[in-house]
Amino acid sequence: MAFKHPGTFSIVAYDPANGDLGVAVASKFLAVGSVVPFAQAGVGAIATQAFANTTYGPKGLELLKKGTNPTSIIRALTSEDTNRDSRQVGIIDAKGRSATYTGKQCMNWAGGIAGRHYAVQGNILTSKAVVEGMARAFKNTQGELAVRLIAALEAAEAAGGDSRGKQSASILVVRKNGGYAGFNDRYLDLRVDDHPEPVQELKRLVGMMSVIQRGASADRLYNQKKYAEAARAYLTILKDAPDNAIIRYNLACTLALAGRKSEALEHLKHAIELDGSLKALAQRDPDFVSIKNDEQFKRITGE
Repeated sequence: MAFKHPGTFSIVAYDPANGDLGVAVASKFLAVGSVVPFAQAGVGAIATQAFANTTYGPKGLELLKKGTNPTSIIRALTSEDTNRDSRQVGIIDAKGRSATYTGKQCMNWAGGIAGRHYAVQGNILTSKAVVEGMARAFKNTQGELAVRLIAALEAAEAAGGDSRGKQSASILVVRKNGGYAGFNDRYLDLRVDDHPEPVQELKRLVGMMSVIQRGASADRLYNQKKYAEAARAYLTILKDAPDNAIIRYNLACTLALAGRKSEALEHLKHAIELDGSLKALAQRDPDFVSIKNDEQFKRITGE
């Protein structure tokens, strides 16, 4: 029976500032991210857990596309499910409407809270304080949706979390054309399948991905030859990630193209100190053509 009812806590949420929708979840269960989260940009997000019925995800999203409200969707999904008393589900739509459901046979402590722009739920928790802490942290945290979702998971653990311990965590945030190179909507899709501190590891990965995403935005400015704007964007990223060699190298390229020789050399030197493999790249990079014959450039790159 323990395998039938994996203890889990999750949050589904909506960001009215930009339309992001997401799910974050943690559990004493291997690879919880392969079971619980479902989301579609402009449609909604769903967490299905406890004795999870994974058909709730695709079926619920289809109903959300039709404009059905989350409360009615839960009623429809559970009404046709003979094991509904063992299920738990949270739903948010692209208007911020939310609903949560906990079956009568879910193992204690089990329950949820549906609020404005979010729903939190969990089972086999240490107490109700877990979901209360999640709701409070989500409401009181500023920043992107992913930051607020991670804060909710951290608050859940601080309040006791899954009564059996920790194992895995996952976050899924969708945004229209927000995925890699704009080809899909998976703005953030990260999993920690087996780790002694899964939420903290997930937080670390979200931080790394944030640098990559911000770097991609700066890269687009570079590709548009908006070098002054790109340089400012790279510098902003370096305030949070000063040891990121690639971001610093790209900044050097941009500054060289903008005619800011001394700054370009300074950042190139630092980038190569952080990652020696960039030396060979710099030697053949056309972005540095304007400073290629400079003696300092030659010393930095070993030419």
